[in-house]
Parts: sequence; structure tokens; C-alpha cells
Amino acid sequence: MTPQAISVDNYRSAAGARAVQDRYRALLDLWPVPNQQRTVPTRAGPTFVVSSGPEDAPAVLALQGSAANTARWLPQIEHWAQHLRIHAVDVIGEPGLSGPVRPPMTSDAYARWLDDVMKGLGLAQAALIGVSRSGWVVTDYATRYPERVTSLVLLAPGGIGRARLGILLRSVLLRPLGAWGRRRLLRSVVGRPTVTVAVSTPRPDPTGWQPLLPLLTMLIFQHFRQSRERIPVFTDDTLRRLTMPVFAVVGGRDGIFDSRQTAHRLAHTAPQATIRFLPEARHVLPDQTSPVLDFLLTSNRPQYPASTTPHTSTLERHADR
Repeated sequence: MTPQAISVDNYRSAAGARAVQDRYRALLDLWPVPNQQRTVPTRAGPTFVVSSGPEDAPAVLALQGSAANTARWLPQIEHWAQHLRIHAVDVIGEPGLSGPVRPPMTSDAYARWLDDVMKGLGLAQAALIGVSRSGWVVTDYATRYPERVTSLVLLAPGGIGRARLGILLRSVLLRPLGAWGRRRLLRSVVGRPTVTVAVSTPRPDPTGWQPLLPLLTMLIFQHFRQSRERIPVFTDDTLRRLTMPVFAVVGGRDGIFDSRQTAHRLAHTAPQATIRFLPEARHVLPDQTSPVLDFLLTSNRPQYPASTTPHTSTLERHADR
């Protein structure tokens, strides 16, 4: 199915929206494994999904972070799709091919939207992966519909540790300074002058998607208007509803969320969680393809009853890798 055109509502200009759209479509054409691209109708508007992997394999919904789209999963998809049915979902209101609406995060609108996606894909249950802002989205869904979530992967998630104000101040100061300011702001999040940390692969192919992905990231940063809504922080009682296996990865130098508080709160409210703490990592984490795959392959089992405490949480402290 040919995906719908990108809405210009969340962009600085129509030309910028087209530039992002053209680059994104070029990457979709280079998707490295057989896939099905479709648009799922939801109450929040059309939602674009790329599905890869064996149809009878365990289902996984992967939601990218803010200012990104399904291309974020290109470095992982070849590995994950060998074992899992990965549904990469363009989150609404982001620079993908889904609807432009941004419901209030203080409501249940994102959970109802994601439930529509699940139903549209014909899924009764699935594992969920969420990055950054979408870490909040999948956590919110898992606390409202725990019976539908087989396991939960959170990569530098929002909504658990408090937001840091420093990145907001830098954004206000640097964004008006044009391309130079945008590069400096991106460096403060990524920690390097380029985004290659997020797109490294064992065998780079200059004719494939690898050279295009960093360019898409820069186009999005240049033309897309990110949501400025503060991410709500879950209460302890809400987090205790996470009864399924949970795997969280956080960076000790995350400039957007307090990762130590994220790890601490998860350890105390989701006692079955495995928490991977990378002391030197920033908000954009080093490649986690293998740890996430290992977790998903071993956690595809019936979830724990809400009334039980299966075992104490595991906090893993690693060198950044």
C-alpha cells in the first residue's frame, strides 16, 4: 500500500515537510527485509505501520521516539525480523506518515489510539518497545491494558524519571541560532557531532539505507516542530500495574530525563524489571539490538498475575555498549 502524504501541520514549512517526506520514502524503499507497509485506521487518524518478520512469530510493536519515524528501526530490523514479527509504528503527531494529531498526554487518548492499532493489526497481545517520549506512550498503554502486553521494552523512557530543565533551556537559546544552533542542540543530546552512533551496523553499505538515515535526522531537526508538552510523570501506584516482564535501558548522562530516578523507581515499583544502566551513555543510547532481542526471545510467556510479586528486580550496571 502506498502510504499517505505527510501533513504539513507540524512543520515549519510545506517545503520542509516535502523534504522530510522524500527522504523518508527513499528509506522505506530500502527497507532491508521483506515487509508489508500499510495504513491502519484509528480514532486519531490513519497510522502507518511497517510489518516485518515471520507472520507466525511473536508480535512486537516498536514505537520510535519524538522527532523520528519507523526509519529509526532500520539498524535493528534485519536481526529482530529473523525471530519476531515486528510492527514498526509511526506515532501520531511525529514526522512519519501517520496523522498529525497530538492528543493531550494527560488523557487516555494515546492508549486508546494504540489499542486501535493493535486491533487494526489483528493482535490480541504483543510485546511493546518504546523510545524516549514513546516510552511514556507504551508504559501508559501497559498500565491501562496489562493483559494485552506480553512484555515491555523501555529505551531512555520518559514519564518515570523527572525531566531535566537544562535541555529545555538550551533549546530556547540555541534554536533561534539557525543551523549552527540546531547542530549544537543535537550534539548535546547525542553526545557526538553526527548521529552515526544511532545508525552503526556491522557491514555498512554505501548504496543502502545507512548514508540516508543521518541525513533524514538532520532534515527532521531542521524542519519539524516537536511537541512542547511536558511528559506527565507516572505515580508509583500506576507503575505498579506493570505486571509483565520489563526491560529498561537508561544512560547515566541522559540530558533529558533523570535516568537514575528512572532506574530507582522502576526497581521499586516493577520488581520483575531488568534495568540496564549505562553510566556514560546519553539520551541517544548505544546500540541495544542484541540485548533487546535476547530479552524479547526469553520473555514471551504469560504475564504475572497482578496480585503477585514474581521476584526482585535486576539492576545491571554496564560499560556503555
